[in-house]
Amino acid sequence: MSKALPSSSVVPANAEPAPEKPEPGDSYVQSFARGLAVIRAFDASRPEQTLTDVAAATGLTRAGARRILLTLQTLGYVEAEGRLFRLTPKILDLGFAYLTSMPFWNLAEPVMENLSAQVHESCSAAVLDRTEIVYVLRVPTHKIMTINLSIGSRLPAYCTSMGRVLLASLDDDTLDATLNSSPLYAHTPRTVTDKEELKKLIAQVRRQGWAIVDQELEGGLISLSAPIRNRQGRVIAALNISGNAQRNSAKQMVKAFLEPLQEAAQTVSEMVARRG
Repeated sequence: MSKALPSSSVVPANAEPAPEKPEPGDSYVQSFARGLAVIRAFDASRPEQTLTDVAAATGLTRAGARRILLTLQTLGYVEAEGRLFRLTPKILDLGFAYLTSMPFWNLAEPVMENLSAQVHESCSAAVLDRTEIVYVLRVPTHKIMTINLSIGSRLPAYCTSMGRVLLASLDDDTLDATLNSSPLYAHTPRTVTDKEELKKLIAQVRRQGWAIVDQELEGGLISLSAPIRNRQGRVIAALNISGNAQRNSAKQMVKAFLEPLQEAAQTVSEMVARRG
């Protein structure tokens, strides 16, 4: 796993199958969904594709894929060179529109930079997207993971500290539905995959207001997280410090880093509240 993550984490063959998605209703715009599928067909492993490639990746006919690609090309989101199509930098506008709409986007970054300089470890912020967390800010220091994380990277929520902080903010019914939709599998021998045990851990996070995950996502990786809240007190994101188990144990991280992490998360929350 040395390359950048695709839009979703890779699931091994022995993982539980994900539940079937509900059928779309009358308001579902199929052509729009197909256009998004074409955009998602391009990733780090397939940055350039032929029309045939795109049709195969999306399940569309060649004629259908061609119409969508040409539409995206006309709008400036796709460019072509010979038989190959690729996304253009304009596609970043779609994601940037979301990031700039987030109230803590430009508020959290300097606070995170100060936190990272204080603890000498990487610091990140993420939001919850169904069963996954999505990185929206990151201040890296040491290279502690084989995964290359950046803004937009996704990881499963159930085995990450930011994920558990965000899952702890859900009501019980939504949490049950989210865990039931999550393909739970062991990334390491330490990964908790039992749903009832996960619910107990998440309940503990609710009580204490922070989460720590010790080498459940990747061996040697320990992560400590706290919530970022809006003016109404609703959790809108999670802030974390990631460290290497060879430098600090989980107990040492809590002792040394929990207080500055919570202070940073509280600072960002207060800045968000003042903004509105």
